Parts: sequence; structure tokens; C-alpha cells
Amino acid sequence: MFGRIAGRYDLLNHLLSFNLDKRWRARTVKRVSSRLASGARVLDLCCGTGDVLLALENHSSTWLAGSDFCHPMLLEAARKCKSPLFEADALKLPLKDDSLDLITCAFGFRNLANYDKGLEEFLRVLKPGGVAAILEFSQPTSRVFGALYGFFSTRVLPKVGGMISGSSEAYSYLPESIKKFPGAEDLASQMKAAGFQRVEFERMTGGAVALHLGYK
Repeated sequence: MFGRIAGRYDLLNHLLSFNLDKRWRARTVKRVSSRLASGARVLDLCCGTGDVLLALENHSSTWLAGSDFCHPMLLEAARKCKSPLFEADALKLPLKDDSLDLITCAFGFRNLANYDKGLEEFLRVLKPGGVAAILEFSQPTSRVFGALYGFFSTRVLPKVGGMISGSSEAYSYLPESIKKFPGAEDLASQMKAAGFQRVEFERMTGGAVALHLGYK
């Protein structure tokens, strides 16, 4: 499904978020910038077409890599990113224990088949003191904004996204996956239960998006 929309993925991300996706990613990179010291090892997981990875390249001289389960997405990322890319299952990464200082994961964690196993894998490959930064859709905190957001995501987004991408399935899947995804507090609790020693999060755009930071 993601392979079919890879070529139009960036266009639709910007269009359907009214370019707010750029601000969300920029905020994520800013929050983890202190972790980008020389010698740090950083993986952008579920990297998609590489927007976060590209932003990290512009802010750092660290070792960077991107990984995704979807090969066509990696081909798109390779067009704009210099960092090495590899295809892998996020639940079983081909990396050693305690090998990374930072993991970023923007709008990909929601698509994992098992969130608990994903968090366990994050912890396995992070060094002690390492950080996982998860940027994901969440639930708006305002009832009025939540109603507007719900109308847009269930009525407008699938039609526009399906028309431009040619895959109505992908943009019907998006709002359904957001509905099923844990809210910000619940995800924070899940991260703590998985073993992260400290978890913090911040909401953006009325709670429609949340950035979680988990420390090993």
C-alpha cells in the first residue's frame, strides 16, 4: 500500500497537512539536536521518503542512517538523502545491542504490527542514555477542534488523497489507523511499561500530533 503512493507521498503530506508536517518534523529535530554531537550514532526508523533524515543531515555531522520496510519509499529517500539506507523490519533490526544514541521515528510507529515489540526493539538497540523520539498523530484535546479534525480526516482526506495518489485504500487507512492509535498519555504509559526510564511528550496543533521522547 505504501509502495503504491511513494511517488506522491511528499506532495500529499504537505498538501493534506497544510504544510504543518514540515513544522512538526523541524520541531522534532530541534528537540533532539543536543543528541547530535560528533560521534553519535543516529537511525531514522520508518524513514519513508527521508524528510526527517534530510533535516538531520542539515544539522549534524554524526553517523546517520535511514531504514524502512517499504522499498519504494527508500528509493524516494535515496533521491534526496546522502545517508546510508537499509530495508528492514522495525521489529527485528539488523543492529547490535546498545549500538545507537538516538532513534527518530516520524509517523511510522503507528504502522508497526506490535507496539510493545517495537518499543522493546528500540530499547535493545539504544545505548544506555540513548533516546527514542516518536512523532505521531494523536487525539485533539479540544472537542470542537476534534470534531473538525474528525470531519477532515474521515471525509476530506480520503477523497483528496485517493484522487491524487490513485490509492483510496491508503488514505482510508490513515484515519482508521489514527483512531486505533493510543493517545499521548497512553503511549507515554506504554513506553514506561516497556522499560524507558523517563518519558516526556509535547502536543502540537491542538493535540493532533504528539512528540514523545523516551530515555533509556
